[in-house]
Amino acid sequence: HACNPSTLGGQGGWITRSRDRDHPGQHGETPSLLKMQCRKLKVKENKKRNSIVRGIGILITAILFIALIYSLVAMMLSQIVPSIVNIASNFDTYISNFTKWISKIMDDNPDLGRQITLLIDKYSVELENWLNDTVLTKTSQVIMTVSLSVINILKGLWDFIIGFVISIYVLASKEKFAGQAKKMAYAFFEQKSANRLIKSFRFTHNTFIGFIGGKIVDSFIIGCLCFIGTTLLQTPYAALVSVIVGVTNIIPFFGPYLGAIPSAILILVVDPMHPLNCVYFVLFILVLQQFDGNFLGPKILGNSTGLTGFWVIFAITVFGGLFGILGMIVGVPIFAVIYAAIKAVVNTFLRKKDLPVETVKYSYLKNIDEEGFHQLDSRLQRDHEIKDQVDFEQDKKDQEEKNVGEK
Repeated sequence: HACNPSTLGGQGGWITRSRDRDHPGQHGETPSLLKMQCRKLKVKENKKRNSIVRGIGILITAILFIALIYSLVAMMLSQIVPSIVNIASNFDTYISNFTKWISKIMDDNPDLGRQITLLIDKYSVELENWLNDTVLTKTSQVIMTVSLSVINILKGLWDFIIGFVISIYVLASKEKFAGQAKKMAYAFFEQKSANRLIKSFRFTHNTFIGFIGGKIVDSFIIGCLCFIGTTLLQTPYAALVSVIVGVTNIIPFFGPYLGAIPSAILILVVDPMHPLNCVYFVLFILVLQQFDGNFLGPKILGNSTGLTGFWVIFAITVFGGLFGILGMIVGVPIFAVIYAAIKAVVNTFLRKKDLPVETVKYSYLKNIDEEGFHQLDSRLQRDHEIKDQVDFEQDKKDQEEKNVGEK
């Protein structure tokens, strides 16, 4: 019965309909833009036409991707690189201005100046010993590390090119790969288990695409808004600061602070005589992040992960500690999948025991026996009961005093 064509693959079978859902543009599904144009031009639908449409779509995608990479590189070469070079060339001037600013503060506040002088005297010897014993003696290791970094960058560029070529092949045959994977699932597992497995993979795909794709779009918009705001505020190195804020915004929760803190320090060092520029920038970033967290982010991401704020922080902390920056970026969707899997398993076992799956019913649960659920009194209920008891005793006391008075 498991291999009955009328049940699995025959005309009208549910796998046939499911396969139709995996091919947009067929059997009433929403067609792609290229297929709509072909229908308007009354081009007959066949295998050759579909191959041509797929090839044109892949070509357009590759061109847009290359154009995006070129635009980012061009922006870096035209805006960011000159900013970094300018910072490096004027670094001595910035340090001199910053030193003058510190000296002026120390002159205006003698007590603070004495404390800073003591700290400098205390740690300057340790710093000098560290430079002589550690940095200068490991110059060869530093050169080797730089050389290895250059080699790793070249390897990363080569991996990027290989990955780009492979992605074209994957896009060209993604339906075939999906069909082969589903075919293997139904071959090696029971029908119910295969359905559950495919549904789990689809949920994982939607979670990752929804979160990471939405986060990239959100960070791009935040970077553009930051560039507009810093330009209006006449902040030094507006392009560089905006790129830092936009890139670090990809990291949930901690990202805005990781980008704002070094940017604020850079602004203060570059122009220490006008510290209000740094203050205005910090206030602007706070407003921008409130806008992102309360309006823009929910509009773009929605509830793509299904996690509360606590679990988001937990995922970022754990995966960030294990895998660094990459873990902080992908930790939230990974944990969302793990959380959903655990939740599904727990709910399955609860349903087998004819127990409710709603968490709220277990919040104040004391125990479960043959008579049913026994709830603990919530704090609010206890407060009301205590208040009612106090009011009752007070009314009783007042009544007794009234009776004594009447007698």
